[in-house]
Amino acid sequence: MTPSPEDIDARSLFARLPSVDRLLALPELQASQARHGLLALTEALRRLLEAARSEIREHARLPDWLDSPEHLAERIDAALAARQRVALAPVYNLSGTVLHTNLGRATLAEEAVVAVAAAMREPVALEYDLDSAGRGHRDRVIGELLSELTGAEAACVVNNNAAAVLILLSTVAAGREVVVSRGELVEIGGAFRMPDVMRQAGCRLVEVGATNRTHLKDYRQAIGPDTALLMKAHTSNYAIEGFTSSVAEAQLVGLAREHDLPVATDLGSGALIDLARYGLPAEPMPQQMIAAGVDLVSFSGDKLLGGPQAGLIIGRKVWIDRILQHPLKRALRCDKMTLAALEATLRLYLEPESLPERLPTLRKLTRTAAQMQALAERLRPVLADWTGDAAAVTIEPCLSQIGSGSLPVERLPSVALTLIPTDGRGATLEGLAERLRRLPTPVIGRLKDGRLWLDLRCLEDAAGFGAQLRS
Repeated sequence: MTPSPEDIDARSLFARLPSVDRLLALPELQASQARHGLLALTEALRRLLEAARSEIREHARLPDWLDSPEHLAERIDAALAARQRVALAPVYNLSGTVLHTNLGRATLAEEAVVAVAAAMREPVALEYDLDSAGRGHRDRVIGELLSELTGAEAACVVNNNAAAVLILLSTVAAGREVVVSRGELVEIGGAFRMPDVMRQAGCRLVEVGATNRTHLKDYRQAIGPDTALLMKAHTSNYAIEGFTSSVAEAQLVGLAREHDLPVATDLGSGALIDLARYGLPAEPMPQQMIAAGVDLVSFSGDKLLGGPQAGLIIGRKVWIDRILQHPLKRALRCDKMTLAALEATLRLYLEPESLPERLPTLRKLTRTAAQMQALAERLRPVLADWTGDAAAVTIEPCLSQIGSGSLPVERLPSVALTLIPTDGRGATLEGLAERLRRLPTPVIGRLKDGRLWLDLRCLEDAAGFGAQLRS
């Protein structure tokens, strides 16, 4: 078959593409090779040539870099730099959600950052007992700190709170019944539901009461010969209002003791301090549950506690010892970086007077309106210069939320900078939001009511934020 003129043209274009070896010999690429290495540079050139072949096939044209070694070097440098760019890059969280799950929840105290860096750089006594020169347990220090802070007999740690509930149930009630109020069968992030966790733990769920009202007699009537555990789950990510009733932990403990059964509570967020002391909405505290006689309490490390992602379990030593011996414990254990960050965070609680300054989560939650107003006034002209004629910049009161399921109906008075597109078009507003996300340190706000809201509650690096708008 005689080739078509288009095939002949394409062949001639393909023939003009240089080989990888020829490109590697270009003086303009020697700096890239020195920075990134021969293998990375070779692979980048192969990808670039494959893209050029696709351009010839689809558009019958040569790439624009072919006759410009300088342009080629710029393309290659950019491609190699992009492959090394860290995906977990810092952002400015101006969304109005303090513990934003998609942005990593709690930011850690400087003491925790230093502890993690040290654990990464050097060997640490992770499972080594310095006193006996024998093997120790990696949970020992965390367990001792949690016991001191909560009054629990013992404690242990796993990699998140869902894991804590899973191993707790697997240890205490595998193959048997767990009694839970219907109103507490919560669904947490990622459509992860409490009944699903129970099934994975090998338990049989026994629902009692109604969605809005559960009484002590409901638990009493559900107890049978196969009952292994009475359980409560704090509804930290939703609220039922109106005609409601629930059973307090102390009441449930009294019933459980009559039948020689344990009681467990999943607190979810789990604040180790009384938030009401700082003018914040109260949240159930693990130490309150221990004082009420609850046998096992689970809660998160990266929510109101202000530490790294972890699931903490405190309670009676007999049950904690069994959890530590469970086969799942090794699969769910924390690494040395998490333990280092958690230990440093918990030690801050030993000096509670300085917590509002040293613990970032509490510092952000207790920020005053006057502080945020002053910050807004300082940044408004900078942001106005950056937006130019595209938007008007105003200072507005707003409401922040704690986030990550903590106190879902509570809001904290805050102050925001808002961007209102001068042409009134939603596309312009979305474009401004995208421009902010493309800054060297991306800025995350929220779109609402025809405005882009930049809530200033979590903005601590005002100088860096302003500098990148000016550049």
